[in-house]
Amino acid sequence: MDRNVIKQEGKKRGKIFVVSAPSGAGKTTLCAKILAKFPNLAYSVSHTTRKPRANEIDGVDYFFITVDEFKKRIEENLWAEWATVHDNFYGTSLKFIEENVADGNNLLLDIDVQGAKQFKRSFPEAVTIFIMPPSINVLKERLIKRGTDSDDVIIKRIANAENEIAQRAFYEHIIVNDQLNLSEKEMADIISNAIYKLT
Repeated sequence: MDRNVIKQEGKKRGKIFVVSAPSGAGKTTLCAKILAKFPNLAYSVSHTTRKPRANEIDGVDYFFITVDEFKKRIEENLWAEWATVHDNFYGTSLKFIEENVADGNNLLLDIDVQGAKQFKRSFPEAVTIFIMPPSINVLKERLIKRGTDSDDVIIKRIANAENEIAQRAFYEHIIVNDQLNLSEKEMADIISNAIYKLT
């Protein structure tokens, strides 16, 4: 897709923020607070083949689609990025990103490390942020307390977390989410500087 075709003349392109974190690091809570703080920042809803959790809404939390539909879109090159995480497919619509950014909208994406690396190749201007737990032990406690996963799934999530944390150097910004209010301020400063800096 030719970015110059989509870009509207005279309109400043929106900023893109890619946020990744191990499951249980507090990324969802942090992103929700940031979105409430920045009315000119929109959440990019990903597609997934996993089943919705009890409190999740199609089109708000994720677009829930079938494996066949997801694979069809891979073949047609319709994803800005896609990855397999915990045996499910996740992806970001290329058309959605291009149209919004060309229209001057700022976007916040919540994607995993695999997806972030793909996405950065397509959109090198994207600002990347990695949210870390204070420690693996704290992460394990959070996952158990959350009560949404079996012991086997928690073990798998911990192993994946260690792998993701090992790749944190890929990201421009790293936030250790120990105290939520301090992490929120740190992330807000990163986003504010990128959106409002003089260019």
